[in-house]
Amino acid sequence: MNERTREKEIYRVTVIGGFANAVLVIFKFVAGILANSAAMFADAVHSLSDFITDVIVLVFVKISNRPKDKSHDYGHGKFETLATLIIGIALLSVGVMIFYNGAVEIYGNVWLGERLESPGMLAFWAAVVSILIKEIVYQYTVRKGKKLNSQVVVANAWHHRSDALSSVGTALGIGGAIFLGEKWRILDPIAAVVVSVFILSMATKLFIRSLNELLEKSLPDEVENEIVAITESFAMVKNVHDIRTRGIGNNIAIEMHVLMDGSLTLKETHDTTEAIEEKLREKFGGNTHIAIHVEPVEE
Repeated sequence: MNERTREKEIYRVTVIGGFANAVLVIFKFVAGILANSAAMFADAVHSLSDFITDVIVLVFVKISNRPKDKSHDYGHGKFETLATLIIGIALLSVGVMIFYNGAVEIYGNVWLGERLESPGMLAFWAAVVSILIKEIVYQYTVRKGKKLNSQVVVANAWHHRSDALSSVGTALGIGGAIFLGEKWRILDPIAAVVVSVFILSMATKLFIRSLNELLEKSLPDEVENEIVAITESFAMVKNVHDIRTRGIGNNIAIEMHVLMDGSLTLKETHDTTEAIEEKLREKFGGNTHIAIHVEPVEE
């Protein structure tokens, strides 16, 4: 799949998710207000953050798919990493806000004796509808993200999943508050707090992963070992050392020193190096950046 087709597919899957989010945001806010549900209102805010991240994906993927230019010798892949970082920050912010609001209501009911009003059935059905729609959108988006090898689409898929999980907790909390009586109305804000923990956990993973990439963290040891194994599979290669790796969006960069027999001709060395690069790109993708420094070794 060429980059132009990949970009179109990413746009398509993101627009579909964005449309679903826009509909759910309106529905949830109306349901949360009319049905007097703190959990549903928090869920609506989460869906709003999901919609915002869809917009972020559309903007940044357009930039990240630009070809290499004079100002960006390694391409624009890290703009996609930046988009993933922003999604992580958005999720963290939403998670903290939902946790705080739910905790305040729980404190007011348990320690201050404040009476909580029962949420309405509209909020419960809004949560059920949200679970169904968001799980469908998640399954579609995560499959597309893996197929397109797009970390930002996969990240956005998990944002859809976190919204679905949010709605599961919301439905349980609202359902308990409605069907179990006044003593159980506290389940509504409790659901909001539980949901926030799921959101914060996923947000932390996305944030750390994208931040590590922006800070030029090396690829995992198993990936570097695989790179060395592929390189040393060539008979003319005696040893590999001083390997350096990093991620560039969905692509990677590899720099290493390769020892070869000093008696080889320049052409033999060049042909071997090209063969190594071709095999590495077959494994890690056609846009993999590879820089090989050849050193002679005397037999």
